[in-house]
Amino acid sequence: MTELKIAVVGAGVIGVTTACELQKRFRNANIKIVANEFFEGTTSYVAAGIFCPGTSFSGPTDEITEKWVKDSYYYWENVKDSNEAGTAGVIEISGYMFSSSIPDIVRNSFMEKVCPLYRAATREELKICPGNWKYGSYFTTLVTQSSLYIPWAFNKFKSNGGQIERRKVESLESLAKENDVVVNCTGLGAKFLCKDRKIVPIRGQVIKVRAPWLKNFFYGDYDTYIIPGVDSVTLGGCRQYQSWDLKVNKYDEMQIKEKCERMVPSLARAEVIGSKVGLRPHRETVRVEKEMKNFDGKRVKIVHNYGHGGYGVTTAPGTALHACDLVHELLAGNNKL
Repeated sequence: MTELKIAVVGAGVIGVTTACELQKRFRNANIKIVANEFFEGTTSYVAAGIFCPGTSFSGPTDEITEKWVKDSYYYWENVKDSNEAGTAGVIEISGYMFSSSIPDIVRNSFMEKVCPLYRAATREELKICPGNWKYGSYFTTLVTQSSLYIPWAFNKFKSNGGQIERRKVESLESLAKENDVVVNCTGLGAKFLCKDRKIVPIRGQVIKVRAPWLKNFFYGDYDTYIIPGVDSVTLGGCRQYQSWDLKVNKYDEMQIKEKCERMVPSLARAEVIGSKVGLRPHRETVRVEKEMKNFDGKRVKIVHNYGHGGYGVTTAPGTALHACDLVHELLAGNNKL
């Protein structure tokens, strides 16, 4: 019997989570992660990693989108409740989302359905942070620090026989000669690999600081967020549509520092670790689907899993499980596309 071979292209949080789930599903398969960038070279390392999908986050249907969110939350919760939570970088955290103008900003139907606690902020709580806050929510959620989770997941992958190959993939079809299925988790790279004009970069910049006294997260207007992680606090942010600039911008840095310190004044004495920039791979509808192509006389089986925008860490497990289902369908001969 020929050994089943699966190549996962991309080594960010989507790629490594998908590869680990494929190992669970196909225990005797030869599974390889192929990528040009690993660890610090991925967008995932910039993310604050808080479980808080935006209300615009969208899969192909509302039902599928809600399943991705639920599956992801329970996945992260299971890691948090395990004895490996510290190594994997998954913690539970509570905090506030405030707005001075629009009540709907502080409501999130995804979060209300999965979080153990999600309620309106009290009148007294609206005064916790300086500002004219009129609306607010308090909720408990999870944070996954990618700089810990990705190495942890890679170690799991390798200890279960997974292989790693560093190379620039010029085409998904080129991997077909040596693999039965190719799983595309290339994020923004899919714009070029798949000629997908629907995917665009949304530039983000954050500041990492040490502020161990902060135990709660805070969200405010104008993309202001302060999110404690395992060993640092992420201050943000910005969302610059179709910007490819990967350099730290000192004006963005100044603006982020000013608005975060205005919201939580004690941050003025926080030690700055550094600033980071990432390009969120945004797609109006996240693409998790199967595809069959003809290449060099062979039928190529491909499963796509990309376009998560700023919610890759949040929803990686849910879309990974969906991608595994699609791999199973292709291998079982259910090739109705």
